[in-house]
Amino acid sequence: MNPRDVRRMMNQMGIKSTEMPDVKEVILKGKDKDYIIENASVTMIEAQGQKTFQVLGTMKEKPKSASVEEFDDEDIKLVMSQCNVSREKAIEALRKADGEPAQAIIDLGN
Repeated sequence: MNPRDVRRMMNQMGIKSTEMPDVKEVILKGKDKDYIIENASVTMIEAQGQKTFQVLGTMKEKPKSASVEEFDDEDIKLVMSQCNVSREKAIEALRKADGEPAQAIIDLGN
């Protein structure tokens, strides 16, 4: 089948296919590592109210590190200012509180 016939058949079945030309990179965040797809070509396919994304590109895996990046800088600063603690103590408290700033503040207050 030629591409024109495929598009016509998809339209008859109510399937829309949309290219997303402004997307350059796709990041899939996993528990232990992130998957980064560079030079991405993304197509959104919509059928029966569901959106499906087809992603083509070069994939790299990046292991997650226990770095500051895991928490929002604003959350870290909030815990630091509210409890008058160092950045490292604030990050440690956020880790123990599963990233919840309010819980981290409560824990440091006790």
